[in-house]
Amino acid sequence: MHTKSKVDEILPEEVSKKIDEGKAKSIIDVREHEEVAQGKIPGAYHIPLGELEDRLNEIDSEKEHIMVCRSGSRSGKASEFLQDKGYKVKNMVGGMLNWEDEVEKP
Repeated sequence: MHTKSKVDEILPEEVSKKIDEGKAKSIIDVREHEEVAQGKIPGAYHIPLGELEDRLNEIDSEKEHIMVCRSGSRSGKASEFLQDKGYKVKNMVGGMLNWEDEVEKP
């Protein structure tokens, strides 16, 4: 049986702190367009989960990426997928449901 390697996780408040310190170099939001229209983390890059594989060329393999979705489930899948491809990723646990900082609307 193939077991996927465990993805590193990060809490929303840790992401918030990284943003404040200018250390969050890349945040990727994998929610659907209509979800992102409700607001996303400022500066987050939007790639819906279903488009991830086709848009790998947009993701810098040298940077660490923080993956975000509504609850942390889809971003967990995205994190596993990217990690298996050699990317450095962390999954934001609890997703936007637990995000208490500001959001930007596209």
